[in-house]
Amino acid sequence: MNRTDDRSDILDPGRRSLLRLGGAAAAAMAGQALIPGHAAADPARARAGRGPVPADAASVPAAVEAMPTRNLGKTGFKVGIFSLGGQSVLERARNDAAAIPVVERALDLGVNYIDTSSIYGGPERWSEQYIGQVMKRRRREAFLASKTKERTREGSLRMLEKSLQLLQTDHLDCWQLHDLGTMGDIEEVFAKGGALEALIQAKEQGVVKHLGITGHFRPDCLMEAIRRHPFDTVLLAVNAAEPFHYSFAETLIPLAIEQQMGIIGMKLTGRGRILSSYVPAPEEAQKKSWEGSAVVATRPGTLNMREAMYYALSMPISTAIIGVESVAQLEENVRLARDFTPLSDAQMRSISAKAEPVARQAMFYKFFDRK
Repeated sequence: MNRTDDRSDILDPGRRSLLRLGGAAAAAMAGQALIPGHAAADPARARAGRGPVPADAASVPAAVEAMPTRNLGKTGFKVGIFSLGGQSVLERARNDAAAIPVVERALDLGVNYIDTSSIYGGPERWSEQYIGQVMKRRRREAFLASKTKERTREGSLRMLEKSLQLLQTDHLDCWQLHDLGTMGDIEEVFAKGGALEALIQAKEQGVVKHLGITGHFRPDCLMEAIRRHPFDTVLLAVNAAEPFHYSFAETLIPLAIEQQMGIIGMKLTGRGRILSSYVPAPEEAQKKSWEGSAVVATRPGTLNMREAMYYALSMPISTAIIGVESVAQLEENVRLARDFTPLSDAQMRSISAKAEPVARQAMFYKFFDRK
């Protein structure tokens, strides 16, 4: 098991990263055989009513009136700084009445990036189902991203075929390799017959427009993936606890900036564990969940949502995806995004220090026993 200790030599590099990647850096950021059953996206066919027009920088609305926007790296897309994550209310079974209004309202408020995955919501893939109910009518309003957790070409192509069906679209704006956590994952996806072959094939066909990687475990394997292939985006964990254990800010984010990648932040609240409003479930109940199987939370967090969100948005990222529990929570996050101004380096250090006592429980995702 790859373990972390709490010595000062582990913590100091992350603290140094706050000075390099704080508010000033974020302010600078603002400025051939087809998959079976699918043809490449065809704008003329779409205009004729037989499918959505492929989303691109010209057709997806920028969220200018709703909130600040930033470049999504070399994709050329202007993304709002708050984006909708496909978990929380969107991953629960038979939850149409609560989930679909969240997606509708997000688009109404100018959110123009929606993230989901082939594994959100279990085998039924509820997240893709709910989002698809809205995409069938409002596809041109969103830059739509999904993921494959499969590590082989054939498995990933099957995942993509089903994603397109459930999302009720003929293309994705970004298709990502989900949760690259170890060097073993890298070897699998880059091997002959590996998942990268599926991503490249789908992009060549026009079924997906951009390619990305995601991960929240360790920075080294994501950096290796970036060195091996020119991916367009990276989705990574960003929060005020990150400087204290295997920080992405120290090495991964600078490499992604160097490669002009779109950088998407996630885990802003560590599934709520960094927030003072968090109430830990009983220990036995936690151990039955995937979070509790890594680290049992023993206390409330220390930050409010504004602090958690503004810390992440003051990092040099393109946008932050956040899953919500309700329309009201969505509206509050959009309000915070509209009011955002970058934090100073001193403010960043203060918030991070405030998060340190709950750093391990907030970053449970870094402590799984992964081989």
